[in-house]
Amino acid sequence: MNDWPEGWTGDSRDRYGRGSASSRPESARAMRHVQRGGGGYGGGQQGEPPLPPHLSPHRGSVPGQRGPDDYAEYDNGYNTGQVYGGGRGGRAGGDQYGRPAPDWRRRIKIGAITLVVALLAVSIGTYFWADSKLQRRVDLSKVIERPETGEGTNYLIVGSDSREGMTAADKKRLHTGSANGKRTDSMMILHVGSNGNTMISLPRDSDVEIPSYRGSDSGKLFPGQGRHTKLNASYSEDGPQLLVRTVESNTGLHIDHYAEIGFGGFAKIVDAVGGVEMNIPKGFKDEKSGADFKSGKQTLDGQQSLAFVRTRYALPGSDLDRTKNQQKFLSALASQTATPSTVLNPFRLYPTMGAGLDTLVVDKDMGLFDLSEMFFAMKSVSGGEGKQMNMPTSGSVGGGNLQWDKAKVKQLVSQLKNDEKVTVSSN
Repeated sequence: MNDWPEGWTGDSRDRYGRGSASSRPESARAMRHVQRGGGGYGGGQQGEPPLPPHLSPHRGSVPGQRGPDDYAEYDNGYNTGQVYGGGRGGRAGGDQYGRPAPDWRRRIKIGAITLVVALLAVSIGTYFWADSKLQRRVDLSKVIERPETGEGTNYLIVGSDSREGMTAADKKRLHTGSANGKRTDSMMILHVGSNGNTMISLPRDSDVEIPSYRGSDSGKLFPGQGRHTKLNASYSEDGPQLLVRTVESNTGLHIDHYAEIGFGGFAKIVDAVGGVEMNIPKGFKDEKSGADFKSGKQTLDGQQSLAFVRTRYALPGSDLDRTKNQQKFLSALASQTATPSTVLNPFRLYPTMGAGLDTLVVDKDMGLFDLSEMFFAMKSVSGGEGKQMNMPTSGSVGGGNLQWDKAKVKQLVSQLKNDEKVTVSSN
């Protein structure tokens, strides 16, 4: 009777060990599918998993089984640490693990699209941010009896002595004092056209007639009485709308847009751009404005810039020389601000825009594109692509008012209306 389980024989017992049925312990036996001395798995390579016993290349010593050469295909690439399916048998254009090669064209395309989308998002965000900061307070639709529009665009740019938002320390530092109300320290017409841009300063002491007008707050109609006064008085009486009405009535030129900035805002813009470089031919000093300049090239900060454009009594030509300094400075400011180092640098662009837009008062129809046009037109004038001049005068009348040269003014306005090259000179 066979004591072994069914299907087992003595041969099987000898082959696989004596098992627990024997009183003798099983002796050590060679495991032919493991190589000795490899320090690891059967292939001799550290960290490699063993082949299944029925595929072991070392079982050739057992009669009737295949030898190592018969399983050479299983050793191909195995003992070199490669993974099945990799190596020379991997996918064409891929790596040793069969992964496809990266599609660089697709990656570059996705990267470019992402960059464009990001730039558009920033640009759109900046546009709405800046547009929301514009103070559209001036309603030019309330101005009555307006001249017909001509070719090109006319901006009335005003620098007021407004101290709005300034602290006592600011007023002391900027030498502005604490006067009540607002007056215009500088006024100029900027004509933007296809035949060159023209910047025309209007002296604050210009003798003008106050025409009929409608009150900006009351809506009441005030008839004209033929009263003559200085141009800046019209602003003091009823603000920007009466100023526009007075300029249009005395020149016959239609004003399309209005832009005004006060003392504090002006100084903030200059400081935000890091100062403005000016070449002052002759030094001057003025206690009222705080000006104290040496001759030569120098960089002016906000306080110095305000003193430079406000000074009048220390200049030989008084108001006329001051308007020339104002044009010179504004052109330099525009030229130095509209540069790649400012426009493409958010750390300079945003503070500059914030400082300017927070204090800039414009008409209700003026948008950012109009503001940009005005700004770059000022830069072109400073670059020699346009003309800077004072309103032509022919002398003075009672009270020190400057009288305009009527013939020259008429010719100048005609050239501006028709967008012709300006040939009229100041004097």
